[in-house]
Amino acid sequence: MKLTLADAKYFKDSIAVISDLVVEVNFKITPDSIELTAMDPANVAMVIYKLMGSTFTEYDVKEPVTIGINLNNLKQVLKRAKANDQITLEVEKNKLKVTFQGTTKRTFQLPLLPAEESDKKEPDLKFNATIIADSSLLNDAIEDADIVAESVSFEAEPKKLTIQASGDNNKLVIEVDPGKGTEMDVKDKARAKYSIEYLKKMISGAKLSDKVKIQFSKDYPLRLEYVVKDAVQLVFILAPRVDND
Repeated sequence: MKLTLADAKYFKDSIAVISDLVVEVNFKITPDSIELTAMDPANVAMVIYKLMGSTFTEYDVKEPVTIGINLNNLKQVLKRAKANDQITLEVEKNKLKVTFQGTTKRTFQLPLLPAEESDKKEPDLKFNATIIADSSLLNDAIEDADIVAESVSFEAEPKKLTIQASGDNNKLVIEVDPGKGTEMDVKDKARAKYSIEYLKKMISGAKLSDKVKIQFSKDYPLRLEYVVKDAVQLVFILAPRVDND
């Protein structure tokens, strides 16, 4: 395989975001795209990622190949890319070769990890609430909630999304109405609570897209999706926090 990027933004930003949740992953490289599905070590969150071959200036993959890689190592290497560098990825002798071609030619080699045989797939989830909003709206809400508590609640009604957080003495309530860049499709009233620690990592997906799709149901996993058509898809699934009272 030989993959070349003239503009590495989507790839670099994706790796930076995903590496906050998972470190050792398997990339499935097909003739059409680079794909990844992984669970975080605590089995609380899942990430699903797809980078289309059309984002590359050269995408030469004869048959599907799966490679294991440490994302922290890859992230550190990609940080060394200069703005005008062309980046080429190749697999040679159980190594991932990353070449930066600019004023100089620089080549890094990263060891490949044993690829797992298990094929993780996105679960088939049915949601009562789907909200499409500006990524900045969700980012601001989670950053506000982080001041108040360790968890945040999402509550959806047909014409309103309410985001709440409660601490020892503090409380935050954010009300979002449809319109002004926000679309809502709520089949039934839904409320669920999620970890802010995980959400702070996931909302970095805003680096890829200025829109986010938010989906949830009552005490049900949360699904966040960032998409750039014909380029990249990044999905997070987060288990709910269920109160024992």
